[in-house]
Amino acid sequence: MGVSIPFKDQPHTTSLTRKLLPYTVYALLPIAIFRLYFYPLPFPQPSTDQLPRSDRVILSASVPSSSSFSQEKIVNEAPCDYTNGKWVHDTVGPLYNGTTCGTIKDGQNCITHGRPDLGYLYWRWEPRRCKLPRFGPNTFLQLLSNKHLAFVGDSMARNQLESLLCMLATAATPNLVYRDGEDNKFRRWHFASHNITISVYWSPFLVRGVEKSKTGPDHNELFLNHVDERWGNDLNQIDMVVLSIGHWFLHPAVYYENDSVLGCHFCPGLNHTEIGFYGVLKKALKTALKSIIERKGTNGKWADVIVTTFSPSHFEGDWDKAGACPKTQPYKEGEKLLEGMDADLRNIEVEEVEAAKEIAKQFQGLRVEVLDVTKLSLMRPDGHPGPYMYPFPFANGLQERVQNDCVHWCLPGPVDTWNQILLEIMRRWRFQSWVEE
Repeated sequence: MGVSIPFKDQPHTTSLTRKLLPYTVYALLPIAIFRLYFYPLPFPQPSTDQLPRSDRVILSASVPSSSSFSQEKIVNEAPCDYTNGKWVHDTVGPLYNGTTCGTIKDGQNCITHGRPDLGYLYWRWEPRRCKLPRFGPNTFLQLLSNKHLAFVGDSMARNQLESLLCMLATAATPNLVYRDGEDNKFRRWHFASHNITISVYWSPFLVRGVEKSKTGPDHNELFLNHVDERWGNDLNQIDMVVLSIGHWFLHPAVYYENDSVLGCHFCPGLNHTEIGFYGVLKKALKTALKSIIERKGTNGKWADVIVTTFSPSHFEGDWDKAGACPKTQPYKEGEKLLEGMDADLRNIEVEEVEAAKEIAKQFQGLRVEVLDVTKLSLMRPDGHPGPYMYPFPFANGLQERVQNDCVHWCLPGPVDTWNQILLEIMRRWRFQSWVEE
């Protein structure tokens, strides 16, 4: 038997291959160009694994799909009711801290003021029948691109605004472009990356008012038929407005309607009828909503309107004593009921929003919604600055008198959840507008 020698013809084969290879390449090149020209390869999509869930949703929704099932599902399903639920422990924590953004009012910066217990940072709101995604700053910026968002109202409006700016600052830089008024009551920021303007307007009654002062009367004066033009005059430049009122209506005041005295609240010594403040708050909110509906912007569109409901305080003792709001954990579901003044103020605001929504049905493009935060805020007695509205209040030992803030909210803190819900309202509006188009 002869011995078989593998590859014995290799030199001849290699030589032939080298001769034919250039001709093969020249023949295939036109075919490849023809294929790419008429059937281009898709660009690789960016990975979204590291984005918050809401950011992933909006990114995927912006890419055309052969199936519209996901969009139809979001549009047609009943809106999530964020009103009722419970606070559950969350190990993730907030998006920011007391030093990562420069917009927190000093009195709400509990971390840098030395609050020793930080457990209040690790809770998230879990609605009873749906999920509330973690706040997606990139989604919010994308939804608000080329628009002007204005927060209008009392210090709760400012509290919510500063929370939002801090969360958005984790994805883009807000530049302060305007500031006026005592205690930064009128400010404006611009996000150059998305051409977004965000403003805050101090207007604790929404209607025209004269605030009490040390040199003037010791009561407020409200003119219920006239919107506060400090923000009303800018409505033609605003695309979305978030209204917030409540706490200032508890102060002594004289009320005017049609330029004559309607009555007053807690005004001993004045010859006016005591009428309380519930009906007055209702009239003020009605005037504000009516003014927004009547005024279109320069682009012929209305401003979207969102009303943030009343946020309860949690004083359990004197405002100038240690332990005024001492709790360090949320109330459990059912442990604290929404009742009394807190429930009454919230119900008035919800009723006025519902009435405005009925009017809005007559006008295509007019959107009004309630941001109902009363119950979820009621259940967070641990979220206020308390004595830490001032830096290290017990550095020299326990003081006999120390001022407490059991009204406003630490930042970061529970108020961040308000903006989570705000984002979900905006996201639903966007999907609805896509379907209408």
